[in-house]
Amino acid sequence: MKLRVSCNLRFYMEESSALILVLRPYRGIQQWILRETYIIKPSVPVLESTDSFGNSCQRLIAPQGNFLIHSSAEVITDEQMQTAPGGDFIEIQHLPSDVLPFLLPSRYCESDRLADIAVKIVADAKPGYDQICKIVDWIREHYQYLPGSSNVPLSAMEIKDQNYGVCRDLAHLGIAMCRSISIPARIVTGYLYGLEPMDMHAWFEAYVGGNWYAFDPSQPSLKGGRVVVAFGRDAADVPVFHQFGIGCQLNDMDVKVECLDSYVYSLL
Repeated sequence: MKLRVSCNLRFYMEESSALILVLRPYRGIQQWILRETYIIKPSVPVLESTDSFGNSCQRLIAPQGNFLIHSSAEVITDEQMQTAPGGDFIEIQHLPSDVLPFLLPSRYCESDRLADIAVKIVADAKPGYDQICKIVDWIREHYQYLPGSSNVPLSAMEIKDQNYGVCRDLAHLGIAMCRSISIPARIVTGYLYGLEPMDMHAWFEAYVGGNWYAFDPSQPSLKGGRVVVAFGRDAADVPVFHQFGIGCQLNDMDVKVECLDSYVYSLL
């Protein structure tokens, strides 16, 4: 399906401040970027770079005063997500080197503290994809997706002790539980067509059967219409912007996802 996605950020800067933005759709996966627009007002020099996860980053110095960033793109993406019921668990010694970092505990995913509960949840499932489905079903059953319930990222251990969270919080819990049973998992941020209320969205991917597969514990089912912006170990790696300095105030963030047609393209 063909989607038009956009994000507008309106800041007030009390003084000039460095920003690193992560807003451009990801290159190198199964989504085809047809057209992009990137507007900054007032105009300032921007340094484009790619981080260690392959995410497109834009580094700039925002001047004092009102500051606008507009990012939009037309993207062809899958209408249905790929799944792999019964997909095999990959033993650690056979994992690709670039997948190994997604096995380790990270700032918001304390996988070394969740093995006991995860093992109980997946006890009767085949190792691999079916175990992840058990974890996602358990999160959906025990935790409410509550947009706006947290303004800062919460860790998996913090979410474990409350029964609600935003999309990124529930993704953290799923990631940590997967890693605790030796399944690599990473956070994904981007856009989701039909998300209510509309906002930037977060879900996670896990590595089984030699591929990465998406899982979304905040939604009733795994639907397509997703545009990936960034991957990381957890939310610390993938914020829409990193701000350095003081006096940076985000006054408004407006996110839109529109379907331009329903034609399904085969992306190779």
